[in-house]
Formats: sequence, C-alpha cells, structure tokens
Amino acid sequence: MKNYSTQMEAAKNGIITSEMEVVAEKENMSAEKIRELVAIGRVAIPANINHKSLSPEGIGEGLKTKVNVNLGVSGDCANYEKEFEKVKMSIDFGAEAIMDLSNYGKTNTFRRQLIDYSPAMIGTVPMYDAIGYLEKDLLEIKAEDFLRVIEAHAVEGVDFMTIHAGLNKRSIESFKRSKRLTNIVSRGGSLIFAWMEMTGNENPFYEHYDELLDILYKYDVTISLGDALRPGSINDSTDAGQISELIEIGHLTKRAWDKNVQVLVEGPGHMALNEIAANMQLQKRLCHGAPFYVLGPIVTDIAPGYDHITSAIGGAVAAANGADFLCYVTPAEHLRLPDVNDVKEGIIASKIAAHAADIAKGIPNARDIDNKMSDARRRIDWEEMFSYAIDKKKAREYFESTPPADRHSCSMCGKMCAMRTTNKILNGEKVEFSN
Repeated sequence: MKNYSTQMEAAKNGIITSEMEVVAEKENMSAEKIRELVAIGRVAIPANINHKSLSPEGIGEGLKTKVNVNLGVSGDCANYEKEFEKVKMSIDFGAEAIMDLSNYGKTNTFRRQLIDYSPAMIGTVPMYDAIGYLEKDLLEIKAEDFLRVIEAHAVEGVDFMTIHAGLNKRSIESFKRSKRLTNIVSRGGSLIFAWMEMTGNENPFYEHYDELLDILYKYDVTISLGDALRPGSINDSTDAGQISELIEIGHLTKRAWDKNVQVLVEGPGHMALNEIAANMQLQKRLCHGAPFYVLGPIVTDIAPGYDHITSAIGGAVAAANGADFLCYVTPAEHLRLPDVNDVKEGIIASKIAAHAADIAKGIPNARDIDNKMSDARRRIDWEEMFSYAIDKKKAREYFESTPPADRHSCSMCGKMCAMRTTNKILNGEKVEFSN
C-alpha cells in the first residue's frame, strides 16, 4: 500500500520511490541523494499519478539542465495534427518537458492524447484554458471557477502547472510605480491582472492558495510559480515589480513545501547579459533554493527571427549560474506561432545552452560525449562524429552536400586538414599534396 501522496511527502518520510530510482539512474547519482534533495525541495520530480506514460525526470540542484518545449493551438492556428508533429519531434530531440499552451476551443482532447503519448513531463497554464473551458468571459469567472479548471487539468494527468499566485495587490503596486517600458508581457499574468483590476478582488490563486495546494497534493502536481511580472524588455529587468513578486513567490514556496507540494519557480524573461548571474543568485536566495525555470533569458530586444540564439546565449549563462530548467525560445518568438522547423531550431538551441551549462557546472560525466566527439574528429571518423551530434541528420547533410575528394578530410581544408597532417606525421608518414 502506498502511504504517501507526493514525491516530496515520500522523501520526507524516508521512502525512495520508483520515480526517484529512475531519476537516480539517469543522473548517475544515488537514489538516497535524490531522496534527500526532493525532501528539502532542492529537486522536483514532476510526476502526476495519472500520467502513466511518463519517464520521470528530476529538475534541480546538481542535476542535468532540462529543456521545455512550448506548443499548442491558438485561434489563428487551430491544427492539432500539426501540434502533434511538434510533440513527436520534441521527444525525438530529447526535450524533457512539453507545455501545452493551447488557448482556443476545447483543448482537453488534445491534452489527453498528449498525456497518453508523452514520456516527457507535461505542463500547462490553466489560466489560458479557463475562458474556453468555462465558456465564460473573463469578468464572469469566479474564484472557484479557476480552481475547477486546475482540478480538471490535474485529473487528466498534467505534471506541472504554471500558476501566477505571486501577483497580488502588493506586487501590483510595485509594478505600477515602476513605469515599465513594456508593462506586463506574461499572457497568464496579464489575464489575472485584468481580472483583479476589473473586479477589485485579490488574485484568486493567492487568496485561495491553500485550496489550490490541496488539489495539487491529491494528484502530485508540481506547482510552477509563474512570474507574471517578468521583464519583457531589457529596460525592465530587475525592477521593483519583478523583485517584489519574487519575494511573494519565496513565501509561497515555503507554504507549498509545508503541504508536501513540489515547487518550481519561474524567472525572466528579457535581461541584459551582465544581470543574469546576480538574478540567479537572488532567486535561489529568496526562494530557498527551489529549482529555477527560466524563459531564455533573451539578452537583446532587436533580433526577431533569431531569438532562439538570443535566448540560448542567456540560457547558457543562466544555467551555468544556477538555473535548472530552460524554456526554449524559437525563431518565431514575438512574430507568430512556431512551425515544426521553428520548434526544431528552438529545441536544439536550448539543448546546446543546457549542455554547455552542464559542462560549466561540472555535472558528472557531462563532457564525456564531447571528449568522444573530439576523439572521433582526431581520427576523422565521420560516422562516429555524426552519431554524437545533437542533430545527426543536419551534420550528415552538411558534410555530404559538398563531399571532399578524400574522405579523410572535409571540403573546407581538403588534404591540408590539420588532423590529417598531424596524424600522418605522428604515424611516421610523409605529408604529400601532389597525389
């Protein structure tokens, strides 16, 4: 008989769950160490009891940096088949999490199919779904209605939910005083803000936080405390609004842990490169070492069409300085719903950032595959090189698009390849270019 409801409750009671054992194997760490970290909230294992196809992953201190993919339909692009293509690609490229951000129509059919199919963790933002699910306009929705949507997502098997509970009347006062350039750019945050301003009420997720936690506890859903006041431009980063919300989130983190609910904390956003490290340290301090989940950060505002690159730069710096979970950004960011190719580019950019950060953080065995790739390059073994590449297909296509006359080189250097030259000399052979 299982005598716990959540991974955190099991960990506090000294129980090593099957999910902890899977994570321990993936991370080359002892199951007991994973249990200890889950017990104190430094690691979360989002694993809804109703997500039967899940291959559990750990997020947090000392573990490999994980990558999340956002997808889902909108009113302008309501093609669920296309979204499922993105799901399959995300899993093929090793994304550890998928967030279904669908905000049009009856989304639960797609979400159920996604949860049935996906070994990756599934996240949602129930606020996006509230209007369609409840068939009410924003002003007509009551606090208890929002909780109904959260329970519906939990029953379906969602592993983690972004909930903007830190946006309360205190943090809104700080936001209004800040006179931001881009105001509120969080979609869920803007909806809660609008509801609060129109009704005059406190944020229902903050006011009814204990009831919310009771729902999450029942199904072992991890709360991802959303940053409604994340900066949407580098001008607005690290301002009073962002920090005041983070202080509120720190209090909410402890309240969730007290009820044995696992926590992720969400972070910025747009942010100049020189502010990222300090922000990571500030978050960990204010939120008691809870796993940190960042969008980017995007380090310059002038690269629409290339924001997978701006976010990979910021993501690598963020993760090297303590962020645990990167939300990918695609080339379509700020411009449109991403297509399948955009999703691929976004995943690969984030995987590169995550892996680079893992090397910098000294995650055990992180650089092993890099050393294997380097050894294969020294030996000019193309097939082995392709096998280690993040995007094996693209690497092969590039090489074969302009094949060299001598396969012991590439078409850039030909017989003047440095590896070829050095290998020949070290093997006691002559270096010749005429034949």
